[in-house]
Amino acid sequence: MAFARRFRGPALIWQDPFEPAATYWLQTDRPVMNALLLIVFAWAIELAIGWPDAVYRHIRHPVVWFGALVSAAERLFNRAAWSHRLRYLAGLICTLILVGIVTLVAIAISIRLPNTFWGIAIEALLASSLIASRSLRAHVLAVAEPLSRGDLERARQAVAMIVGRDPSRLDQAGLARATLESLAENTSDGVIAPLFWGAVFGLPGLAAYKAINTLDSMIGHKSDRYAAFGGFAARLDDLANLIPARLTGWLFAISRFNAVAVQVMLRDAPRHRSPNAGWPEAAMAGSLGVRLSGPRVYGCRVSEEPWLNEGARDPEPSDILHGLALYRRTLGLAAVILLVCLVGLSQ
Repeated sequence: MAFARRFRGPALIWQDPFEPAATYWLQTDRPVMNALLLIVFAWAIELAIGWPDAVYRHIRHPVVWFGALVSAAERLFNRAAWSHRLRYLAGLICTLILVGIVTLVAIAISIRLPNTFWGIAIEALLASSLIASRSLRAHVLAVAEPLSRGDLERARQAVAMIVGRDPSRLDQAGLARATLESLAENTSDGVIAPLFWGAVFGLPGLAAYKAINTLDSMIGHKSDRYAAFGGFAARLDDLANLIPARLTGWLFAISRFNAVAVQVMLRDAPRHRSPNAGWPEAAMAGSLGVRLSGPRVYGCRVSEEPWLNEGARDPEPSDILHGLALYRRTLGLAAVILLVCLVGLSQ
């Protein structure tokens, strides 16, 4: 591993201080440990700086770039005149191609970057853009602050940034409930799932998951426009989140050693409209002692969803802060698990 740089001059030799650690940790015959090291490094970067606004203003964000590709593909191949089967097939092919492109690009980056400290640092910087723990907290706080002051209009505007339902009809309890549900679900989709797939498959796994999740958020809806074209993307997202969603639910429950959360999660999660979202949402409902989910409005349609932790009280604005405290404990537990796995594999 060539970290040493020699400068011409009287016995002037500079040795990179990271060489001994890099030589020990970065070994090509230990891909799982390298993936774990990458994801730990990437998460540390994301927690420290996130994706700075100045960077976003100049180059946007990788998810925005990918979203533009999805929008272009949807405009070209989601034809209203086509049959349901043909639109589903078109969506399936587009989804596989788009996810394949992202995965291949990530593989190429991983292969081309040198297996050195600085190589993995660059790769971790790229991977950090695909984890959303810092931005999720910021979006939730953007709701909690005006809601605690009774400013429902500003709270509705902030909620509209993180949920798909119509916030104009939500009262204080409804806004708090929508925020906690989004916090729970996005802890899985935006943090735990990227960490999981990154820890297993490195940058390619993380990038592939983020592509699948973005496709689902853009076209995986049950509306007339997307039901056929986005059907495969929605099912693929369900599959990709099968393990992370359940893992998130258990992390929520274990982080506070809450037996009630486990009971509510195991009882109510299977009743949720989503095969995955119910696990973190039910665990959060049980942990905070509030009820979540229930009937909601999407556009002009009322969806009669069952309650999670039915019989509990409605959440209050202060419960959002309690939810963020649970979120921090859960991420702390996830960090400990990653570090224990990393140290264990290094032995």
